[in-house]
Amino acid sequence: MQDPRPVGQTPSVRPSAALRRTTSLVLMALASSAALAQQADVATLPAVKVEGQGDLTTTEGTGSYTPRATAASTGLPMSLRETPQSVTVVTRQRIDDENMRSLADVMASTPGISVQNYDSERYSFNSRGFAISNYMYDGIPTSFDMGYAGGESSQDPIIYDRVEVVRGATGLLTGAGNPSASVNLVRKHATSREFTADMSVSAGSWDTYRATVDLSSPLNASGSVRGRIVSAYQDNHSFLDNYENRKKVFYGVVDADLTSRTTLSVGFNYQDNQPKGSSWGGFPLWYADGGRTDWKRSLNTGADWTSWASTTQGAFASLEHRFDNDWRIQTTASYSKNEMDGKLLYLYGLPDRNTGLGVNGSPAWYYGDRQQNSLDVKASGPFNLFGRTHEAVFGASFSRQYADFRGRFPAGAAAPVGNFYDWDGSYPEPQWGESSTASRYTTKQTGWYSALRFSLADPLKLIVGGRYSTWKTDSVGFAGGNKQAFDKDAFTPYAGLLYDINENYTAYVSYTGIFNPQSYQDRNGSWLDPLEGKAYEAGVKGEFLEGRLNASAAVFQMNQDNVAQIDPGQFVPGTINQAYRAGQGTRSRGFDLEMSGEVSPGWNVAAGYSHWTARDGDGNGIQTDQPRSLVRLFTTYQLPGSWNRLTVGGGVNWQSSIYTLASGPNGQERVGQGSYALTNLMARYKFDRSLSAQLNVNNLFDRKYYSQVGFYNQGAWGAGRSATLTVRYQY
Repeated sequence: MQDPRPVGQTPSVRPSAALRRTTSLVLMALASSAALAQQADVATLPAVKVEGQGDLTTTEGTGSYTPRATAASTGLPMSLRETPQSVTVVTRQRIDDENMRSLADVMASTPGISVQNYDSERYSFNSRGFAISNYMYDGIPTSFDMGYAGGESSQDPIIYDRVEVVRGATGLLTGAGNPSASVNLVRKHATSREFTADMSVSAGSWDTYRATVDLSSPLNASGSVRGRIVSAYQDNHSFLDNYENRKKVFYGVVDADLTSRTTLSVGFNYQDNQPKGSSWGGFPLWYADGGRTDWKRSLNTGADWTSWASTTQGAFASLEHRFDNDWRIQTTASYSKNEMDGKLLYLYGLPDRNTGLGVNGSPAWYYGDRQQNSLDVKASGPFNLFGRTHEAVFGASFSRQYADFRGRFPAGAAAPVGNFYDWDGSYPEPQWGESSTASRYTTKQTGWYSALRFSLADPLKLIVGGRYSTWKTDSVGFAGGNKQAFDKDAFTPYAGLLYDINENYTAYVSYTGIFNPQSYQDRNGSWLDPLEGKAYEAGVKGEFLEGRLNASAAVFQMNQDNVAQIDPGQFVPGTINQAYRAGQGTRSRGFDLEMSGEVSPGWNVAAGYSHWTARDGDGNGIQTDQPRSLVRLFTTYQLPGSWNRLTVGGGVNWQSSIYTLASGPNGQERVGQGSYALTNLMARYKFDRSLSAQLNVNNLFDRKYYSQVGFYNQGAWGAGRSATLTVRYQY
């Protein structure tokens, strides 16, 4: 049987080119942004006013590709220019324009983020050379388990106002985690004091049909109590043969102004995914004679009866009070539960080129759930010292996560696959044996954090802070083996220095500590020590057109010890799990360039270029299955004059080549995917103030590419060209 947990690292191999001409690229990006801003300054538009409670971080209703403020980095609401880290905010407008329907869609269009699709249901997100392990709901840390996938990467963004991504180390707010990025999913709220409605229906390729409803209304005469419900239903097939999925989404929230300074928010979210024909793993990369395969893109290794069903649900209650001195305190309690029920079939082996024989089947049935309870308390506000005004945030978070996943396997021998050339998914479901433990663990975390933002002088700001975290885990693996128990604590420092060069530009440097307990074992069965290290970043940020356009350029370096790396050909004793070794002196460095916002009236742009390289202490390249360079670009333009009902747009997602070492009939062999670009287009026509129609086309040129290559020595194709037409009514 196959361990369902995704492999996070690749063998150590030497990469291609190193970082070059970083300074030139930084200056060019900022110069271009300044030129665009100057050109647009003659026709600036007034800032869009959004109904609500004055939350500057809200993006819904702004029509913008950039936020007015974000608290994703330090917990203090600041503009992107004031934040000493690389931050991307995928706004509500951009989510709608690109017709994003899952978290995977959002991540695939975010600068500096690469996405790997292991099979029909599982995705891995990576940044700066490492897997993303830090996630938050409304700023409250949570945990995802991509191995026993419970619908995390399939979450529908219809319920979110925005998705905030902070690249690099984020230990101040998230505690333990990889120095890759943190992803904060921020839910919509009931801010309108009038009844509003937003409804849509859509149809697209592969028999995809979708309907959404978003209703807001005051619940009393004064509007001090407001409610909102958001719902979506989607029924779709796929570019994969014999695959279909039904998705149901519901979200409800009530926001109540208990007093003029006290607000209570209570909400609930639910999503159910019911796929059929789910795949587990990919397809063979080689024939038995050592030649490479080239299967049709629609090949699905799932069977008629396979399904990786998942349900995600959560509830929260938040109470905020705003004092007369501009201090505020917020307490949030939350609960989440992710369930999965996967009847799966893993195909392995190498087919004979002539007969198609040689592929075998390994059925497995995994099911269970993961639950988390969290409590977060935060206070923030200004204070005076030495005749100047400064800001502070203090917080504490507590969480307990419990997971229990079980497995059932065939009571007898698995049925033969036969001629793989005739594969159509009609593989018989086996008689299942007794249930046994697949993975069970309890993890408790606490975090005490603080950050102070000092105004040292009018142009000079200093942010210092840190987080003290505790981490306690007890776990067992397959059949009650692989027991693990550890209790760790660590202090994660944070510091940032910003200098306002002029009214448009700010230079900054920042430093963050790295700490991450690991669940990897070596060839002796011993657990690897926690990952530890330091992250540095320096850059320049620009803000133009009264904050409607932001640009940034940054360089970074991360030094780490105990980085888990694959120990080729070695397994954990008594298991089929890959063994790892702890790499010392690992270093990742690179740069980010990004621009987002309105470059001229009616013209929105979100663009980013990122590059990194990573080596271990011996100078060998690591993480080569992740693209070193990424380009993310999407833009829309509302035509002027008599054509102003029409908005057109498009973009390109490009990534550099990747490779890894996989085991084939001739031993270890290098396999990879060359660089490629996916081109997307959109057009929207507004018939009147309420009714519009939007067409989205993805992968316009039908590029064929590997969505993953080398995972368990297999490969998988990405989706081909698709189109979706959406009709939307807003009241």
